[in-house]
Amino acid sequence: MKEHSLPILQRQWLESRSNLGPYLDLYQIHSATLESGVLGNKNILTELARLKSDGIAIGLSVSGSRQREVIEQALKLKVDGARLFDSIQATWNLLEKSAGNALANAREMGVGVIVKEALANGRLTGRNRETGFAHKLRILNREAHRLNTTLDAVALAAVISQPWVDVVLSGAATIEHLQSNLKAVKVKWDEEADTLLNELAESQEVYWKTRSGLAWN
Repeated sequence: MKEHSLPILQRQWLESRSNLGPYLDLYQIHSATLESGVLGNKNILTELARLKSDGIAIGLSVSGSRQREVIEQALKLKVDGARLFDSIQATWNLLEKSAGNALANAREMGVGVIVKEALANGRLTGRNRETGFAHKLRILNREAHRLNTTLDAVALAAVISQPWVDVVLSGAATIEHLQSNLKAVKVKWDEEADTLLNELAESQEVYWKTRSGLAWN
């Protein structure tokens, strides 16, 4: 259950602190959206600022077709004259690039950038058998072959190559997936890959509509 309320924040903070103790140094709002109103909730923002004053970095994760707008609003938020958020976690991949400029701006401001869903929930791997995706999959396969690596490694390397990225989340569920994902750090990303794979990009409306229709969702 996702509920952006002060009682839930206070309860979950105590649970997190109890379980993680001194290892907890970053606390993020999960899936912040404009519709949830969490970025306008003065009580929550004040409580997060209090945690920050105790030495905890505060961040948020964003999702959906309006994630760029959420990022821009979050970067403007200040409590007692100080910027509240220290990190932003967002979706960015070869299919969904709409938040790129906002994330680059965040990084310039000193905000940490964490990228999730770099493999587009499996759509940028060999498991994607969508008929309509066949052409894009062929392009991805050709580049993987040219760069002597795997499809998932190419997709991850595309994210790693962005100068504003600090952390790229893998999401690997098996040892084999992890080993394949790790090949991304050895990919020699080049201008040819950047140009050819740019063709894979979708509008954010198409991307998020497709994502909402995935079998696991």
